[in-house]
Amino acid sequence: MAAKRGSGKRIEPSFGAPSKGDGFSVSSDDRIVNPAKAKTTRKTAGSRGKSARGGKKRRGGFGLFGRAIYWGLVLCLWGGIAGVGLMAYYAARMPSATTWEIPDRPPNVKIVAVDGMLIGNRGATGGEAVSLSQMSPYIPQAVVAIEDRRFYQHFGVDPLGLGRAVFQNLVRGRVAQGGSTLTQQLAKNLFLKPERTLERKVQEVMLALWLEHEHTKDEILQMYLNRVYFGSGSYGVEAASRRYFGVSAKDVSLSQAALLAGLLKAPSRLSPARDPQAAEDRAQIVLTAMRDQGVIADKELASAISAPAARAASYWTGSENYVADRVMDALPDLVGEVNSDIVVETTIDQTLQHFAELSIRTLIDENGAKNKVSQGALVSIDSSGAIRAMVGGRDYATSQFDRASAARRQPGSAFKPFVYQAALEQGARPDSVRNDAPITIGKWKPENYGGKYYGRVTLSDALAKSLNSIAAQLAREAGVDNVIEVAHRMGINSKLDRNASIALGTSDVTPLELTAAYVPYANGGFKADLHVIKRITTPKGEVLYDFKGKDTPRVVRADIVGMMNSMMSRTVESGTGKRAGFGWPAAGKTGTTQNSRDAWFVGYTANLTTGVWFGNDNGSPMKNATGGSLATIAWHDFMAAAHEGLQPVKLPGVEFYRAQPQLDAILSSAEEKLAPEQQQPALPMPPSQPVGVRADDGENPATGAIRRPQAEVGNTASSKSILSIILGN
Repeated sequence: MAAKRGSGKRIEPSFGAPSKGDGFSVSSDDRIVNPAKAKTTRKTAGSRGKSARGGKKRRGGFGLFGRAIYWGLVLCLWGGIAGVGLMAYYAARMPSATTWEIPDRPPNVKIVAVDGMLIGNRGATGGEAVSLSQMSPYIPQAVVAIEDRRFYQHFGVDPLGLGRAVFQNLVRGRVAQGGSTLTQQLAKNLFLKPERTLERKVQEVMLALWLEHEHTKDEILQMYLNRVYFGSGSYGVEAASRRYFGVSAKDVSLSQAALLAGLLKAPSRLSPARDPQAAEDRAQIVLTAMRDQGVIADKELASAISAPAARAASYWTGSENYVADRVMDALPDLVGEVNSDIVVETTIDQTLQHFAELSIRTLIDENGAKNKVSQGALVSIDSSGAIRAMVGGRDYATSQFDRASAARRQPGSAFKPFVYQAALEQGARPDSVRNDAPITIGKWKPENYGGKYYGRVTLSDALAKSLNSIAAQLAREAGVDNVIEVAHRMGINSKLDRNASIALGTSDVTPLELTAAYVPYANGGFKADLHVIKRITTPKGEVLYDFKGKDTPRVVRADIVGMMNSMMSRTVESGTGKRAGFGWPAAGKTGTTQNSRDAWFVGYTANLTTGVWFGNDNGSPMKNATGGSLATIAWHDFMAAAHEGLQPVKLPGVEFYRAQPQLDAILSSAEEKLAPEQQQPALPMPPSQPVGVRADDGENPATGAIRRPQAEVGNTASSKSILSIILGN
């Protein structure tokens, strides 16, 4: 019975309550089925249930698959949510994106010779940055082909590439391909540590996306190529190209580019300096990938495979690297900490450097076993003090120790010129006579080489023959303190022992300082303003340092220079250094230490002063090797090549001194008539001729002459010789 509308009263149904006559009740007949009928109903229901279950079995395959898809989607959804949450967590641990910026590339120090030729690159990268437009087009093509073929299509992360890499790795059962893009690799190199963690991988992806948003594809590729590690200490394509092929990245060939690109998989293991065959095998894989992607044609592939990249040395080679190391040692004092790329212009002449290296290496290669000699060094300095060549050992690749500037060895008789100079400054003359005979000074008994004595000899003869007895006598006469003072005044910086044996060169010196101490004899009496760095600039040309020659002091009187040059020229003409002669006016002194542990020759022309040393690092004796043999031969070979095609120039003061005996009487009377400032005039010094040096800043553009000391030894109008005054010139 329906409730009346609008009564406002809700009537609820009741089950099992007594009927109140409303007619709305359920009887037992309505709820309980007839037993017979119920049995039939249960059978029918059971039959339908079996039928239903049977139907489910028939549809079970589809049901399981459906449930798998369903739960897969659910898991993916939750996995995505978890991934987003994880990325959010790791992102929260990173600095704010507003603070992200590309870190500065480690500064490169480009070191060049006087003609602009590259000596070497130093710094963390070992090479300057090169733009994509500057480098060989084969390099980016090869790298993209083998490392990230979809580089120009993806957005920093490549899902297709990642899927392909996973598939290949599963098929091959090993990690054969990586899924990281070039952008991800750059992000890792720029910002992250190399550890393999999930956090680092997530950060790598985020940074890659940021890089793609902030920079163009070409900018990303350029940054990558200039920073990535190519093995053997080489970071960036320029450093790697120089390291492995000896050429700039601008000049890399197709086969060389393929080798470089192949290194990126395992730079240390595949380095051609370590395993050239493995590097070449990998390069061929790169070439094939380039062909398959249409970057190169079959003809180019065949040509590149038939002309593989040359094998690289196991370490930097070339004596110019000794110079580069010395430059790096000097930089902090000149420009402080290097925070950006710089260019260092040196005084080194690459042609002379090549001659120097050749002279040392050839002699050791030819005579090393016979004479038991393994090392040598050579230094060549012009008359202004500029180092023009410096070789610190036979082979830089096998030993980076610089024997030219760092090895301290006994100079032997090559120290004697300072003893003779001390005697001359106290009144002795080249024609002064001493008795060459056995001598005892305290408990010391110096002996001549071979035990031979000559009796009464002039100082000039004694120096030419390198007589130890006479040198010891002169050191005693002049005083050991005076000998030490002369050596230091001329340019020796090392501590010298205060004993009589100093006359025979028993105190250790370096080849560089000993050679520099001979320069005043070559330039007329002025101390060498020793330097190897001429100028330091930024790549754009801003000058950071410019060498300014000092007013170098006169350290030896002009007349003494003439006497010393006259005596030491006899060493080359007929004495122990006669093998050094090459047709130019030259002078010098040989030196051989006890048991032939060191062999020296330091000699000079009016243009160059060059010192040569041979010996063994462990101090073991050589066999039949003296300053008059190996050292003079190396000196001759180098100086002859360095002076080829130049007009000979006389040594300062030699002719004046040799004419002096006939002029003594005239000079003696004329000296009394001169003003005080004219009584010790400078001898005229002939102008220097260039030795393989171009005209440049600080040099005479008209003549190409090497820069002279500012004092202009004897070349100023007010500086006249006594002979000129007498003759009225």
